[in-house]
Amino acid sequence: MASDKQNEGKIVPMDENKENAAEDGIGLEILQIIKDSQQQHGLRHGDYQRYRGYCSRRLRRLRKTLGFKCGNRHKFTGKKVTVEMLSDNRYSDNRYLLLVLMEAERAWSYAMQLKQEANTEPRKRFHLLSRLRKAAKHGERLEKLCESPRVDAKTKLEAQAYTSYLSGMVRFELQEWKAATEAFNKCKTIYEKLASAFTEELAVLYHQRVEEISPNIRYCAYNIGDQNAMNELMQMRLSAGGGGGMMAEKLEALITQTRAKQAATMSEVEWRGRTVPVKIDKARIFLLGLGDNEAAIAQAANEETKERLYETLLAECRDTIQAVREELKTEAKQRERSDEASGKVSNLQFLHSYLTYIKLWTVVKRNESMAHMLQAKLKEPQTDENKRGPRPQDLIRLYDIILQSLAELSTLQGLEEDHTFQKEVALKMLVYKAYRCFFIAQSYVLVKKWSEALVLYERVLKYAKEVQSKAKSLNNSLKDLPDVQELITEVNAEKYSLQAAAILDTEDAPEAPSQQKVKDNTPLCERLDTFHLDPTLVGKQPNLVQFPPDFQPIPCKPLFFDLALNHVAFPPLDDKVEQKGKGGLTGYIKGIFGFGS
Repeated sequence: MASDKQNEGKIVPMDENKENAAEDGIGLEILQIIKDSQQQHGLRHGDYQRYRGYCSRRLRRLRKTLGFKCGNRHKFTGKKVTVEMLSDNRYSDNRYLLLVLMEAERAWSYAMQLKQEANTEPRKRFHLLSRLRKAAKHGERLEKLCESPRVDAKTKLEAQAYTSYLSGMVRFELQEWKAATEAFNKCKTIYEKLASAFTEELAVLYHQRVEEISPNIRYCAYNIGDQNAMNELMQMRLSAGGGGGMMAEKLEALITQTRAKQAATMSEVEWRGRTVPVKIDKARIFLLGLGDNEAAIAQAANEETKERLYETLLAECRDTIQAVREELKTEAKQRERSDEASGKVSNLQFLHSYLTYIKLWTVVKRNESMAHMLQAKLKEPQTDENKRGPRPQDLIRLYDIILQSLAELSTLQGLEEDHTFQKEVALKMLVYKAYRCFFIAQSYVLVKKWSEALVLYERVLKYAKEVQSKAKSLNNSLKDLPDVQELITEVNAEKYSLQAAAILDTEDAPEAPSQQKVKDNTPLCERLDTFHLDPTLVGKQPNLVQFPPDFQPIPCKPLFFDLALNHVAFPPLDDKVEQKGKGGLTGYIKGIFGFGS
């Protein structure tokens, strides 16, 4: 919190320079101030709560600086800025206008925070509408204050545009489309006029505001009855390019809402000769927008836009598959209870297979698009040697993912008996195997493994000819695939180039040195009289002596055996043994008490 205050302390003087820009009258650059504040305090990341806290702290600082406090800590006394106050020289400070602007921004940011939370808690929508109305009310107060003759014309126009924007947001949330359109159009007109009246640097900000408002105007027009508005929204998303942010999120949300209204008329879909009813709303919305998404991808101006559209389509497809998977679990439980057992794939399972097919084929097309981009970069000369450029290994990884996706396609439920589908998938796998094999050969060429590369080029030609022979029976299977004939032509050219490079490489090979390197494991101490080059002598483990040394024969220590013991006759000891026996008990007792000693 302390660091936040320090940052605010650094920002305030910069803002106040903008606020005090007018010399002849009271002026306030409304749009510039709110845009800078939003970007610096959370809205760059969509954090409306942080921005609301900033507005509250800014209001407290302004009231304290201007001496315009609402009572004290014990009692609240409401104070409002009026037109009469601005006419007085004592209050001829544009910070009084800024006070009302910050109140409107605080209410608006709270409403946007509640809008994010209302996705999971619908009751917060009522609080959201209340805050939006409050923001519009503060905007009307600001516009009324700017009617003072001391306020310059630019500030009056910006206040009118700001108030129109807030009232349009209120009408938009209340679904009053006609009134919302009128408010947004008024806001758009004012900003366009302001953009034409100032320099290009200042006009950029006004044009950005107009672009933010345009999707709302198109959506309102669609709800009023303009059928071309949906196409205009798609074109706006396409022109947004690879950038994300609030503009892209707003466009996606509006397009989803528009499709949800159209999805009510969709009831079934046909694929592979089978008609399947679609009862899940999420699946209807996705299938309805599938054609538009594919058309947008085809019309994409650059690779970044195309990549972003592919990712959006895949994310929508995954969410739809998850919704269908939940319904499949419910259906499986119902079948267990009713003990139904049928060999035919259910409609819901077939719909799941269809959506999985769309996801996997989209992955294939996305990776193929990335492969084309890398191929183009691979052929370009590399200018910066320090920068790592694309390599054939990168393309091999992409084609591995494509082959993995095609392998999953052949295992989809409900298509095991569809022989035409299985043949098409097998043919596509052959095409991508040929391209994968081609780039593996290219990677071997880079490390000068000529024989391995030549064998792989032959394998590529084998795959390509096999594709051409099988494609005769399947007419439409190669229309979405890379051209195999171009690959054959390129492989033939690479083969000749490889053979020439291999011949030049053998001719440029360095001659063997005159001094032969003899590999000898004899230690140095045993071959001191002979010299030959041995690099190991200056290495970490030089062969100087043999360690441990070999065993050598030595004379053994003599062993002595006592052979005479068995032939020695010892003197008899019987007399001594009998004397010990005669003592008996008496001798034993004497021995104990020491009498016999």
